[in-house]
Amino acid sequence: MNEDIRANEHAPLGEQQLDLLRFVSEHGPITVGDVAREYGAPRGLARTTILTVMERLRTKGYLVRRPLRGVFCYSAKNDHNDVLKNLVADFVQRSLSGSLAPFVTYMADSGRLSKDEIDELRRIVDSLETEEEPVK
Repeated sequence: MNEDIRANEHAPLGEQQLDLLRFVSEHGPITVGDVAREYGAPRGLARTTILTVMERLRTKGYLVRRPLRGVFCYSAKNDHNDVLKNLVADFVQRSLSGSLAPFVTYMADSGRLSKDEIDELRRIVDSLETEEEPVK
C-alpha cells in the first residue's frame, strides 16, 4: 500500500464523499464510468468530479482500485457493514465528542425506530450486559 494513502487513513469526509463512499461500498467493484453514469448523472455531477472524489477517497484510504481489462475498478477498502460502522464512529467522535447518549436520545425521541430495530437494539444491549457480567 502507498505510504501517502496509509498516512491519510481515517481522514474526515465531506458529505459528498460520504455519499459516494456508501454508493461504491454497495456497488463495487465499479469503474469511474459506471459510477458517473449510475450515481453522478442523476445528481448532475460530471465524470471528472466523480473521478476527483473517488481519488480523494482512495488517497484517504477508504477506497482501493485494481486494474481490470485496461480500466481501474474501485471498491471500498472495507465491506459495506464496516464502512457504515466506521461512518457512525466518525460521526460520534466528530459531532458528539464521543458520547452516544445524544444519538440514542434522538433515536428514542424521533419515533423512527421500527419494532424490528428496537428488538435488535435490545439484543445488542443484552449482549453487552452479558459481556460485562463478572465471571464467578
